Amino acid sequence: MRILALDVGDKRIGVAVSDAMGWTAQGLQTLEKSSKDKLFSSLRSILEQYNPEKVVIGLPVNMNGTLGPQAEKVKQFAQELKDIYSGEIVYWDERLTTVSAHRLMIDGGVRRTRRKQKADKVAAVLILQSYLDFLNNKKKEG
Repeated sequence: MRILALDVGDKRIGVAVSDAMGWTAQGLQTLEKSSKDKLFSSLRSILEQYNPEKVVIGLPVNMNGTLGPQAEKVKQFAQELKDIYSGEIVYWDERLTTVSAHRLMIDGGVRRTRRKQKADKVAAVLILQSYLDFLNNKKKEG
């Protein structure tokens, strides 16, 4: 049962995948959004390789709980993703994941130039791990 996570930004998309047991998230890569064809070709390859049960997409919710323009862009991207992926798509509140990703990398001694390249992938890992923890806690309760 693999789950894929995407952190969709204006310029890049961070990609993470769960282990087969659905316990841990690993960062895969960061995709550039320079060409739509190239982006969706890369996503198609990732989907074919990992065959995820579902895709979790980080939804940028405002601090007051409302959805802003960036959330609408993410939802539009998810609609386009449905052209190449027929499984379940789940939106997951990603508030502050990019901030947390940068903080983790600063604490880890990652240089500023490298942080920008890695932030989206690390944010995707944080989104996915949060979702996996939610699922696993739900199983324990039920």
